[in-house]
Amino acid sequence: MRNSKEDKISEIKESFSKDDDNRYFIPQSKNPVKIPSYAWRVLVILSCIATMVMYAETMLIPAIPTLINDFDISYGVSSWLLTAYLITGAVMTPIAGKLSDVYGRKKMLLIIMVIYTIGVSMGGFANDVYTLIVARAVQGIGLAMFPIAFSIVRDQFPREKISIAQGAITSMFAAGSVIGLSIGGFIIQHFGWKMTFFTIIPISIIILFVIRKYIHINDNYNYDDRKNKESLKSETKSTININKNRKKVKKEKITKIQMDIKGSIL
Repeated sequence: MRNSKEDKISEIKESFSKDDDNRYFIPQSKNPVKIPSYAWRVLVILSCIATMVMYAETMLIPAIPTLINDFDISYGVSSWLLTAYLITGAVMTPIAGKLSDVYGRKKMLLIIMVIYTIGVSMGGFANDVYTLIVARAVQGIGLAMFPIAFSIVRDQFPREKISIAQGAITSMFAAGSVIGLSIGGFIIQHFGWKMTFFTIIPISIIILFVIRKYIHINDNYNYDDRKNKESLKSETKSTININKNRKKVKKEKITKIQMDIKGSIL
């Protein structure tokens, strides 16, 4: 009894590896998980959306002193140009996440992009501060795309690689903000604050058509579920083949025994 326990313990230890400090650890798989090319394409498109949305959030900051002079408003009123954007984004983010579960993620992503493009166009043609604040509030709906984007990459990427996709999209927050402050300041200085909105309109329209054409989302699709099904299917096939081989070997043995019996009789 003691020997059998020791044998089991030794078998378990053999399945582990040792590090330099003679400690056991589970070795990494020899077959690393591969990320599908389609998942990379989806990640690039969603990262572009994140960059554009964060660019729109910060592009108007260098123009606030100009807007105060043009519209003859106080600093308190001018703060609503950013506050309206953030409040709308905070309110719409959970709502858009829920609606994407009900009506589909791609459909909601397209709707958000259309509304966002309308808000950007309104900002470019605004002639008073209140119209501009409303336009910024409509633009804030674009922030609601982030939970949808994260849910899309969660289904397209294998579980072990989700952190790569989420990290890439999250890094676009900072990248978009930097672009908004630097390029936005240059555009405002040389072309005026309205041009910051006009630069986003063609980009948002292009991304809208790219989403429609190149992102094909099955809301019932999940990478890990698909791999589990494929693994289960493969195991089932192997089990069937093993059973077939057993039956074949058994049948050959019976045939051989029958031939031996006939030979002995003759």
